[in-house]
Amino acid sequence: MKILMILTSHATLGATGKPTGFWLEEFAAPYYAFLDSGADITLASPLGGQPPLDPKSDEPDAQTDATRRFSNDAQAQAVLASTQRLADMKAASFDAVFFPGGHGPLWDLAENGYVMALIRDFYASGKIVSAVCHAPAVFRHVKTAEGTYLVKDKNVTGFSNTEEAAVGLTDVVPFLVEDMLKDHGAHYTRGDDWQPHIVIDGRLITGQNPASSIGVADAVIGQWQKSQS
Repeated sequence: MKILMILTSHATLGATGKPTGFWLEEFAAPYYAFLDSGADITLASPLGGQPPLDPKSDEPDAQTDATRRFSNDAQAQAVLASTQRLADMKAASFDAVFFPGGHGPLWDLAENGYVMALIRDFYASGKIVSAVCHAPAVFRHVKTAEGTYLVKDKNVTGFSNTEEAAVGLTDVVPFLVEDMLKDHGAHYTRGDDWQPHIVIDGRLITGQNPASSIGVADAVIGQWQKSQS
């Protein structure tokens, strides 16, 4: 499997002046799941190079087996530091796309024309599109060839309103992922706050929060393997 992982390049949390970026667990857990399955992984971001890491995701209470593995993996760190430019990516080169979350994607990936085009191309060509936590924000402006939102009538999940409230950022983010998905006609479901919740609707695979990262990656691998049998 050839998979494209697209990370944010946005480093500022709205007008707060505080840093943000991608969430480490949401990158590390899927990265190793894909790597250990034998997948060929390409990392990309709007600006290329090192994507910004949300420092909160590297604090002691956010550590997991995957983040600890990453902290000791110089090769993975070097790969992350040299992401390719998003504008150079083509859906035809890959079997699936995965978007890690963190708050950064709300500002850049959700509004990025290359992201929108790639998602449309992946989905229209029968390939897997997946995102976790805040990353389902990337579906905000994506429409099908018929002009309807891609997520309309699809079963999806993403960072919940109660989880956003719990981290105190409801009034900071440009929009709420849960509300956006519902407003676009998606069948949004959620589990308990901070507990794994993964939704598979054919080739569209989404996860609610950081704890859902590994489940989304496993589902992507499973769906791809099924398509090959």
